[in-house]
Amino acid sequence: MKTRPDLDTIRSAARRIESHIHRTPVLTCAALDHLTGASLFFKCENFQKVGAFKFRGACNVVFSLDDAAAERGVATHSSGNHAAALSLAARARGIDAHIVMPRTAPPVKRAAVEGYGGRIVLCEPTLAARESTARDVVGRTGATFVHPYNDYGIIAGQATAALELIEEVPDLDIVLAPVGGGGLLSGTALTVSALAPRARIVGGEPAGADDAFRSLRDGKIIPSVEPKTIADGLLTSLGELTFPILRDHVSEIVVVDDREIVDAMRLVWERMKIIIEPSAAVPLAAFRAIAERNPAKRVGIIFSGGNVQLDRLPWRNP
Repeated sequence: MKTRPDLDTIRSAARRIESHIHRTPVLTCAALDHLTGASLFFKCENFQKVGAFKFRGACNVVFSLDDAAAERGVATHSSGNHAAALSLAARARGIDAHIVMPRTAPPVKRAAVEGYGGRIVLCEPTLAARESTARDVVGRTGATFVHPYNDYGIIAGQATAALELIEEVPDLDIVLAPVGGGGLLSGTALTVSALAPRARIVGGEPAGADDAFRSLRDGKIIPSVEPKTIADGLLTSLGELTFPILRDHVSEIVVVDDREIVDAMRLVWERMKIIIEPSAAVPLAAFRAIAERNPAKRVGIIFSGGNVQLDRLPWRNP
């Protein structure tokens, strides 16, 4: 896909992937409503396959390939949710997924990718090594490289989460999503701006990886350098496709520190009785930070995922 997705493209993506993904629930919580003074509607992508929204975009790209391209498989470099999502999407279509992972990747992540059928190629733990190894894999196999977020097909797939949210909960005043590389937030922004143009679109970002905030402030991409945050799904920099979408449609990036993220995560576990990962807690932390100065009464929040290392819970290991 070579052009920015419009609403028709996003709806086409939704039809393409609907038989492969979960239509995740939208949950509410009276305790969190009382705490923030607003009606909150949580789109729970922690219940998505592979435990994260990433499966939407991966499915859209994999099932968009023509048969000739599909036969050669897909490839990426990732040690996180995108690796697992692309592996599972490829298995659903019956094609190969070549996943370049650093040799230092945790065994649990390697096991997840292998469990979904991905073919792991190990490399040194540097971005340069990951990129060069991925190029070698693509050159050897002819596989289609699938970027984790800087791809319009990925963005259109991620946009379907907000599409489902707005179909279920109309008339939202504000919609929040976390931002790392920007795939989810840019997809959310495209959907919301098309279907609910009066709603504000807000990104939540960790203070230890606030390159999106600085990029929108300065009007150019500012790469993330040595990010450090508990929200380890939000460490990547914006791409040349995601940045302009955020610049055009996002009202604000709210930066929150790790303490606020952990507090929000714990609130969800305790009050909603569901598991979310630190990255997913960021938009709730962001809304709590702006609730007093924000007149929004109906608030949509996208929980991006629920993949947590249960032996390293942040309130037990600060």
